[in-house]
Amino acid sequence: MLKVFADRGGTFTDIVAVTDNQAIIDRLSKYTERFLIVTLPQRQWIIVYKLLSENPEQYQDAAIQGIRDIIDISSNQPIPTEAIEVVKMGTTVATNALLERKGDRVVLLITKGFKDALRIGYQNRPNIFARHIVLPTMLYEQVVEIDERYDAHGNELIPVNIQQARNDLEEVYNTGIRSCAIVFMHSDRYPNHEQQIAKIAQKIGFQQISVSHQVSPLMKLVSRGDTTVVDAYLTPILRRYVNQIASQLPGVKLMFMKSDGGLVAAEQFQGKDSILSGPAGGIVGAVQTSKRAGFDSVITFDMGGTSTDVAHFKEEYERQLDSEIAGARMRVPVLAINTIAAGGGSILFFDGSSYRVGPQSAGSNPGPACYRRGGPLAVTDANVMLGKIHPQYFPSVFGIDGNLPLDKDTVIQQFTQLAQDIQAVTFNDCTPEQVAAGFIAIAVENMANAIKKISLQRGYDVSQYVLCCFGGAGGQVACLIANTLGMKKIFLHPYAGVLSAYGMGLADVRAIREGGVEQPLTQALIPKLHQLMEYLETQAKAEINEDNITPEIVQKVNLKYEGTNSTLTISFVDDVLLMRQKFEVEHQYRYGFIQLEKTLIVESVSVEVIQKMETPEEPLIIRTRPLNEAPASVEIVRMFTADRWYNTPVYRREYLEPEDIINGPAIVVEKISTIVVEPNWNARLTERNHLILQRLSTG
Repeated sequence: MLKVFADRGGTFTDIVAVTDNQAIIDRLSKYTERFLIVTLPQRQWIIVYKLLSENPEQYQDAAIQGIRDIIDISSNQPIPTEAIEVVKMGTTVATNALLERKGDRVVLLITKGFKDALRIGYQNRPNIFARHIVLPTMLYEQVVEIDERYDAHGNELIPVNIQQARNDLEEVYNTGIRSCAIVFMHSDRYPNHEQQIAKIAQKIGFQQISVSHQVSPLMKLVSRGDTTVVDAYLTPILRRYVNQIASQLPGVKLMFMKSDGGLVAAEQFQGKDSILSGPAGGIVGAVQTSKRAGFDSVITFDMGGTSTDVAHFKEEYERQLDSEIAGARMRVPVLAINTIAAGGGSILFFDGSSYRVGPQSAGSNPGPACYRRGGPLAVTDANVMLGKIHPQYFPSVFGIDGNLPLDKDTVIQQFTQLAQDIQAVTFNDCTPEQVAAGFIAIAVENMANAIKKISLQRGYDVSQYVLCCFGGAGGQVACLIANTLGMKKIFLHPYAGVLSAYGMGLADVRAIREGGVEQPLTQALIPKLHQLMEYLETQAKAEINEDNITPEIVQKVNLKYEGTNSTLTISFVDDVLLMRQKFEVEHQYRYGFIQLEKTLIVESVSVEVIQKMETPEEPLIIRTRPLNEAPASVEIVRMFTADRWYNTPVYRREYLEPEDIINGPAIVVEKISTIVVEPNWNARLTERNHLILQRLSTG
């Protein structure tokens, strides 16, 4: 049987497959430059495979093509689905649709008098001195005001005008809109009117009906409304993608990664849960492999082709309820991930006075200049120029036919030209390699700032953390980033280049449900909270619907001081004093003060139901060389770092053995990524095939 874990990123689609089929392994072993094969205990193997996400001349969908390549089936034959046990995927389809504003046409149905409530939003002024305010474009195309109203205590002030609503909805339907978002005042507590309108929309024939009391059952009209609109905007796109995948894999168990780090069955995958689907797989992969390596305080650093995602982990996943992604506000639990537009494909340019890196990306088509498709200079090219990436250790998958190595000559030529252009303007005499190093320094600074945002700015001391580096480009800059932040240890997993895909296989099935409370925290409230949590638990269990397994239950409360808006998430216990104490410790840590005289308000509660999944094991490796025998390098190359050229040994990761220590500067090449060990660092391999980089103390 084959288990497939896939992550469709912006540049590459990564696939990790677990199989016990000897025939597949025998065939793929002939193509060692394309497939990485690792032997597991109990006659199982892991296959690691990477292919470009967009390659319209060759295939329609990268994940399906990857499965075909592994099983060896041509594109016009059906996939033998009885050979596949499960497919677990993360996808950026919804994220890209949101970024590019290519979702479905949506009508917003809202309480009369609140037509512009979502456009007005919270009056945030991110750029306080800007004289020309550019508001984010709204995701809905039309607004219909529904004559209805409940007050805050559940008294029906205005019943729904059914006939009027039906006429308005039919009119909208006739314009071709098939997706609607229903958002009424106080409907998080009193959903009756929303249910009535949803029935009418269903009868008329709307295909996607997102109802706010189901999508985000929490108070605050604006954030609840925004979340519902995002759901209505993205779910149809996602449905079509899921159906396209499912149609090629009939009868196969298909699961998707949600933004909160849990898996969900394909048919329950919704737009609101999909925004961080790919990056969430990376966080799960990083956290679970770091735990196996013995680290529980981790900064995860995922550098791909298009963007870099960073997250903070200390003993439990960190989630946030309110987030803004690509100008759309949402109020659903997502992993706290900070994303910046800096990746291997980020475009480099000189604007006449300073070096710029990104935010635009060369993507996978045309890709960086060295990809042989006429692309612009990008971060990857700078690393080629500096001798940190060498074409002979990269797969030959470039050019129109997908069979050529990276093009080093065009990189040298373009950087030489750029150095001359910069010299002409600034009269600053710099070599092409110094220009490339300058761009890398800026990219590193941007990425280090993203890490500061989630750690130092929230009271965490990063020097006590391990930097878990992954993504295709992460290993090339890991030491530079750790140097900038004062971090001393870096952890690189053998599947670091495809850790987001591997994370799909390490994830559990999770269902989270929230309920609004908005009442003072007192001992008298505890029984009511228990009651609400039992109801939420029943709902969450229904989503997982596995009868024979006892799931793990996690209960949390979101607390805030009365009159404030900042909530902190605390584990729920029956003892009010204990919860208050935990809240105060967290508040002191986060904000630097506490207010003893203020009442604590329970804003909302959440219940998470976790069903543990069977995960792939990792093999232990044995040393065969004598302890005093150092690993042999495959060649010596020239690498430019710390403002000079070094003669640098290159090691192949598969030739390293436990307890081998490599001193920098050095390069470790793998099938799926390149690791640069900078001067003043060393790298040690453990018996689990983990590479631990350690900064040497400067005396």
